[in-house]
Amino acid sequence: MITARQIRAGRALLGWSQQQLADRAILSRNAVAKLERGEVDPRASTIEAVRRILEQHGVIFVPASGRIGEGVRAAAPAE
Repeated sequence: MITARQIRAGRALLGWSQQQLADRAILSRNAVAKLERGEVDPRASTIEAVRRILEQHGVIFVPASGRIGEGVRAAAPAE
């Protein structure tokens, strides 16, 4: 499962506002803000919608491994 930090980082990587992510994932801006602050225990379907839209736009989620924390990176551009 992706984390609140990864959602914030993925959105920032794309240069999107919370409203832009909310519109694309069909959520309210308030719901995105709460997700990013970790203030809610979201439904799996909500996290999946956010994950899917960010991945469709080139965000790759990197899981934590050992002493290295989770993160995000940009997919290589298509040639």
